[in-house]
Amino acid sequence: MRILLRGLIAASVIAAGTSAAVSGVSADPPARTSPSAPAAAPALPQWPAQHACTLPTPGRAQCLAIRDTVPVPVNARPNARSRTAPASVAGPSGLHPYGAADLQAAYRLPSQLLGARQTIGIVDAYDNPNAAADLAAYRAANGLPPCDADFPCFKKVDQRGGSNYPQSDSGWALEESLDVDMASAICPNCTVLLVEADDNTFENLAAAVDEAVALGANVVSNSYGGSEYNTELADLTSHYNHPGVVVTASTGDWGFGVSIPAAVPGVIAVGGTTLYASPGGRSWTETAWAGGGSGCSAYVPKPSWQSDPSCGKRSVADVAAVADPATPVAVYDTFDVPGWVAVGGTSASSPIIAGVYALAGNTSSITPDSYLYGHRRDLFDVTSGTNGFCGGGALCTAGPGYDGPTGLGTPNGIGAF
Repeated sequence: MRILLRGLIAASVIAAGTSAAVSGVSADPPARTSPSAPAAAPALPQWPAQHACTLPTPGRAQCLAIRDTVPVPVNARPNARSRTAPASVAGPSGLHPYGAADLQAAYRLPSQLLGARQTIGIVDAYDNPNAAADLAAYRAANGLPPCDADFPCFKKVDQRGGSNYPQSDSGWALEESLDVDMASAICPNCTVLLVEADDNTFENLAAAVDEAVALGANVVSNSYGGSEYNTELADLTSHYNHPGVVVTASTGDWGFGVSIPAAVPGVIAVGGTTLYASPGGRSWTETAWAGGGSGCSAYVPKPSWQSDPSCGKRSVADVAAVADPATPVAVYDTFDVPGWVAVGGTSASSPIIAGVYALAGNTSSITPDSYLYGHRRDLFDVTSGTNGFCGGGALCTAGPGYDGPTGLGTPNGIGAF
């Protein structure tokens, strides 16, 4: 998934037409849709990267994990890349994706101290039969406490809360591994609840969100997206907006443009950054990732807590975290891949932000979106980078204060959450 995309516009960043092989699901079966169902995303030029999931048909969502597929020479990477990921992650190219310690350091998180009695819901489609074993391997390699009888920190259910799991799918399996690994990396003391929807229709994914909330999740992460459509408010708002629970969603990996459920009212829309280790100061540098989604919703009204003048309706993103496949995170997945893989996409940033909310432990006492906007000084402001063309405005270009690609910025501890 290594995409060396500096200077390229976001709309041509990702190989949307290059998708992973699917085990048990060769293509999306027909969805029950109305004339208002969202159109499928257009095919984009191919790059040496691979979306984990196929492009969705109308009424369905695409998982947003992106996997490295072509080895990149060491001298093609930033010289200051972290070397603290587990040694077994490094491949023939010398790739060292970010591990749990890197992410905790980059965002100044008290991960070892907080998170007890918090549950992070992860909603994805289809089944990953290796989810528990792969998460155990990731936690062991990163020095995180194991999920065992004394600390039962992982649970997997179907969208009705039982164990009648859906059919498996290799692309969504990688997505699930990424999501549970990132939630664990940020909040190792949290319980991770994986809810597997029957398929990738928005109807079933929304039902899985409801089930995660019913089972006690304090925050629910959604690392998937699809095109907006004209009845999205009526169809989705009640499922993705639960008082006392924070719902995060990825803004997309197609560059400038808005996706759902990120734009749904009350959802924390999570954009993406390129994250480098760097000397001095914070010791890390971030720019807007060229592939992260952003923009102005076509249908969702402007919330009172947003004041950016460039969009008369809901603007996305709200906040951001690392997502660039050129500065990837380490993921352990053995379903149709060899184990350690390097992964990017805003699929990584949504569970990272969900984990930060769980660390803060305030979900029951705050209105998460307005609270975030009222505490923007507790974030790292990302001031450079672009994800496409929008007339040079802040909806596609990072700058001081609010911007579309990175929202208000990235976590600087837990104060904004």
